[in-house]
Amino acid sequence: MLNLRMIAVAALVASVSLGGMLAKAAEPNTAAKELVSYRLEKWKTTHSEGEKADKLVGTLKKLRCEVKVGSHGGHMDVNYRCPKWQQMALKSHEEAHQWEAWLKKLGFETQHAH
Repeated sequence: MLNLRMIAVAALVASVSLGGMLAKAAEPNTAAKELVSYRLEKWKTTHSEGEKADKLVGTLKKLRCEVKVGSHGGHMDVNYRCPKWQQMALKSHEEAHQWEAWLKKLGFETQHAH
């Protein structure tokens, strides 16, 4: 079970490395065509290690989520939630679907508008 979680987190973190998209995605702008809204009302916890944990924490913070990190047993526990709806604007339908899928894998509710 723990290995499966670590693999899932690694895949999620790898998908976050989709370029500088996040910096542009956090706030709606005039060039953006696609909107993805997201929230996560209750705290979720995932296990991660090293640089992957740092990237995940950084991404969640850029998405304006609350994040708490603790470490034990050779890994980090990343606790996160985003109780209020947030929104990111993206330039393409494909990017919007990638982000929406990534958010859903982390347990977020999402809404995608064109």
